[in-house]
Amino acid sequence: MNVKVVGKESLADGVVRLVLRHSYGGDFPEWRPGAHVDLALSEDLVRQYSLCGDPANRDVLEVAVLREPQSRGGSAHVHDELQEGDRIRVRGPRNHFALTEARNYLFIAGGIGITPILPMIRAVAGDGVPWRLLYGGRSRSSMAFLDELERYGERVRICPQDETGLLDLDSALGSPAEDTAVYCCGPEALLEAVEKRCASWPAGSLHVERFTPRAIDESASSESFEIELASTGEVLTVPPDKTIVDVLEEAGVDVEVSCLEGTCGTCETAVLGGTPEHRDSILTEEERAAGDTMFLCVSRSSSPRLRIDR
Repeated sequence: MNVKVVGKESLADGVVRLVLRHSYGGDFPEWRPGAHVDLALSEDLVRQYSLCGDPANRDVLEVAVLREPQSRGGSAHVHDELQEGDRIRVRGPRNHFALTEARNYLFIAGGIGITPILPMIRAVAGDGVPWRLLYGGRSRSSMAFLDELERYGERVRICPQDETGLLDLDSALGSPAEDTAVYCCGPEALLEAVEKRCASWPAGSLHVERFTPRAIDESASSESFEIELASTGEVLTVPPDKTIVDVLEEAGVDVEVSCLEGTCGTCETAVLGGTPEHRDSILTEEERAAGDTMFLCVSRSSSPRLRIDR
């Protein structure tokens, strides 16, 4: 989709919000809390950002972008070069962090991780479902959306690290709850700490979204395997030094990709036979065990051959 930047404003130190509208008018596709889009900032610069606006307002999309100190070009481009009136391309929305039904919700956000959480809060608050939020950041000035969150009162606990220290996860997660869904987004250290404390919670309680890929187990196998394309029956060999995407593209099979790190979900493909070796940062343990989908940019095979929906 071709879009026009119709708004750009600072939300906090190092954070800007972009408001995007169709270049030629019309509504955007429907989306639900937790969704993200790909922003094609230039021909070879594509980045994923969570939607933080109102799903009911389909004439615009809103994203908030943190200037990353170690930016690979995306956040620096947004902050320094992208201006109101500029036109870019958008792919999506896609959602691998969907809001499930629950009797209670505990939201945990670190820094820019508040962006996918914010539409979730609006949704559950509108439905009258009990919820609370722990929101941490380096300092109050670096934390976006504080003004909006203040109206929720005691349901929200704002924890700037320079004022209160790290989030008190032991108190929040120390007692497993049968009827509570935990949603967490933020830096890897926060996600790992939450995952550790939720290990004793009921299966399926925890939902996380990563902005950076998990560390891959160095002991994981990287042997050759075969992929069979269900549409043609063609069988291709994936050697240890290439990904499935590499092999497919060499064979002339078009694969839509974006992050190439197993975090965005663009290359998700159904598995029709064989056992995938998941190396993505998206699927839950239950989804990995089911083995009926995989992400071609990073994952491999635990069986000699995979049959995929291509």
